[in-house]
Amino acid sequence: MSLCPCGSGLAFENCCQPVLENPIQARTALQLMRARYTAYVMHRMDFVLSSTHPDTRDAADQEAMESWSHAATWTGLEIISPGSQHSAGDDRIEFKAYFQVQNVPQVHHERSLFRHDQGQWWFVDGQDIYSGPLEKRRPYVKEQHTGRNDPCPCGSGKKFKKCCA
Repeated sequence: MSLCPCGSGLAFENCCQPVLENPIQARTALQLMRARYTAYVMHRMDFVLSSTHPDTRDAADQEAMESWSHAATWTGLEIISPGSQHSAGDDRIEFKAYFQVQNVPQVHHERSLFRHDQGQWWFVDGQDIYSGPLEKRRPYVKEQHTGRNDPCPCGSGKKFKKCCA
């Protein structure tokens, strides 16, 4: 028994595998979302595309998704907002997918829209909140050093050594 890559804590066979084999098995948008993450981990772009709503499927860039899937080492999934967990209608799920590219930790933070239509859940669209390095690089700022004979930074007009030193 191996744990499911989606991080649910369940065995793969009892979690995402049934949905990957038949998307209609997803009873909630969250189940479909977890299966889509697992599909990226397993490089199953066929599932990612087939679980995208037919009305928005043409906008999907399969080549880019495939490239991203293979370039990344997927390290985890964090569900920020699991949605309403209803079995019908529209649902929004916010998540962070963690991965590494060339040993640099990355995160993809997204709010996704799912729709129950034609008897099954579909991914409709995703709003990218942040994608990039896990820790944003901070700019280097050189410390300013005030010399004894420089004007005091307090604005008094006196030399630093006679004022705030």
